[in-house]
Amino acid sequence: MQRMGACVFCEIVTGERPAHVVLETDEAVAFLDARPLFKGHTLLLPRMHVETLPDLPHDLVGPFFVQAQRLAVAMEAGLGAAGSFVALNNRISQSVPHLHVHIVPRNRKDGLRGFFWPRTKYASEEEAADFAARLRGALPPLPT
Repeated sequence: MQRMGACVFCEIVTGERPAHVVLETDEAVAFLDARPLFKGHTLLLPRMHVETLPDLPHDLVGPFFVQAQRLAVAMEAGLGAAGSFVALNNRISQSVPHLHVHIVPRNRKDGLRGFFWPRTKYASEEEAADFAARLRGALPPLPT
């Protein structure tokens, strides 16, 4: 993994910083957002330090987004969400300069409107660990 200076997400990838990990593959890591829109809000990022989607090597785009697809399925299967919101920012509104995709569980009338997004908190570390375990357990198998 190539890192440019101090990167919070690189520290999570290497295990230097704790996180509630939902998914780990050779190409990507996903963990619960520390300031979720809704409980289960997950961040998917490449293990390799790249800042934006255009920086991601072409041969990693497909494998990376397969993981986003699996996480979107897990939102419904593991959390009972009606759907999901999947998004990424390139530079503008990117709180950490390491490519990351937000996968957020959604339900009708959940309060998410436009770009006025509520933030929530987990009641405890145990609750966050439970959400991460539920999502891990609901991940569909990798396509063959």
